[in-house]
Amino acid sequence: MQYHPQPSLARAPQMDRPPPSMADNILDRELSSPIATNQYQQQPRPEKNDTDFGNGRSATNEIPSRTGTVAASSPCQYEKRERVVITKNVIVIGLAFMIHFTAFHGTSNLQSSVNSDKALGTTTLAVIYGSLILSNIFLPMSVIRWFGVKLTMALSFFAYMPYIAAQFYPRFVTLIPAGLMVGFGGGPLWCAKCTYLSTVAEALTYVSGHKSQKDDNTVKFFGLFFIFYQMAQVWGNLISSSVLSLGGPVGDNTTSANDTSHLVGELCGAKFCPSIKAEVNPNLTPPEPSKIQLLNSIFLACMVGAVLLIIFGVDSLKRYGAKKGESGGKDASGWKLLLSTLNMLKKRRLLLMLPITMFIGLEEAFLAVDFTKSFVACGWGISNIGFAMICFGVANAIAAGFAGGIAEKFGRINLAILCAFLNLSLFGYMYFYEAKQGDYMKYCAFAAIWGICDGVWLVVINAFYGILFPKDLIAGYSNFRLWESTGSVIGYIISSQFCTSLKLIFLICVLLIGCTGYGICEYRVSKKYKQLDVVISENI
Repeated sequence: MQYHPQPSLARAPQMDRPPPSMADNILDRELSSPIATNQYQQQPRPEKNDTDFGNGRSATNEIPSRTGTVAASSPCQYEKRERVVITKNVIVIGLAFMIHFTAFHGTSNLQSSVNSDKALGTTTLAVIYGSLILSNIFLPMSVIRWFGVKLTMALSFFAYMPYIAAQFYPRFVTLIPAGLMVGFGGGPLWCAKCTYLSTVAEALTYVSGHKSQKDDNTVKFFGLFFIFYQMAQVWGNLISSSVLSLGGPVGDNTTSANDTSHLVGELCGAKFCPSIKAEVNPNLTPPEPSKIQLLNSIFLACMVGAVLLIIFGVDSLKRYGAKKGESGGKDASGWKLLLSTLNMLKKRRLLLMLPITMFIGLEEAFLAVDFTKSFVACGWGISNIGFAMICFGVANAIAAGFAGGIAEKFGRINLAILCAFLNLSLFGYMYFYEAKQGDYMKYCAFAAIWGICDGVWLVVINAFYGILFPKDLIAGYSNFRLWESTGSVIGYIISSQFCTSLKLIFLICVLLIGCTGYGICEYRVSKKYKQLDVVISENI
């Protein structure tokens, strides 16, 4: 799906296009850069023609996309109808991801506690994100070119199913290959999702004219998507905690609070180290196998339902001119994408974004492995992990939903500054916090604040990658997933090597470096826009 930059109809009243001899060359150069948007371009709608829209009606204009044009009826009629269709597709994709990752997150959040023997669960998660790195380099463009964006999402969902099935017999011989399949399916899945959302955001921008801008639509669609996606944490953890709590406490967790309270204060929270086992703290006793099998059966059914939603509920991008085999970027093999990835590392804007991108992977790994075990499982019990993570999911979904609107009103950089301050405050408090037996209010509060920060980072950084690399979406989003996955792998590797206090300090350092790089990148984008405004104003 070759990208061709298309003009936007958004413009200031009475503003004519500047003479080509003066500003056009500058505009063309600026708007071809990866930090440009369609904000300053303009072009009259095509004249009325007799192009058939496929249902007997004639079209009065054509909608440009990254791959060409698609016929449309009158502008007003098409806008009303297409807004509904585009929004429906975004919602259905969000629902499918929510159902699918209800199963995946619900399972992954328990790995470090349920499959703790020889760090099997943590090792599997490291394998997942390690293979995701290779997947992001070699697979997305080829898979999307072969199958198209929609079918790629459906097939990638299938690749996650063996991971759930392997939980019925959790051994290295079953979980490691299943983890590899998840990683290899994840690269095409997330690139296909990002490509779909960015493409329909551009289509909506065109049919809406001056009413919207591509940047705003991209942020809003990512925000809408992440509302559903982050709700997967709610449902997955609600299901897991409900199932694992059936029949009352598990094993030795019937030990009185007085017998374990002193252990919690000495061994849990930031003081937790990987050497602490269930023999030392009864709260870490795994659930009964029958409960795990029931839970896995429910999660496997969820993944099947998600595949059906994508197949029967999402429209193909052919509606916007995309043809099968076109992938939203330059046609390239995995090796060419690898070269493209290496070439991108020469660009300052990508280098500046790497630390904050890796931080997202690091904090997600810490949450899934260290927070759930060091704080919740150690101080409250394994069966209660889901209840704490529900708070994370609710807060995450709310933050993702409001992030787009807040960023539009107050600016991305201001939202990022607020998020960074909240994140640093949370890490600092967790470092000095003394864990207490059954202190569920604190554990849930930690998870909720973490969810707010994670939701904001996901929306803002995902959308910013689309703004930085509008002409090569798949390569840009492959880089995002590549370095996010690198951060996750690092997080899972150090999880079994260091105590929680050291990992919190490491997170703080990476966040500070990441915010510095992101801030510089935002400043460069803002400076480019201001220079472009001056050129236009001087040549009108």
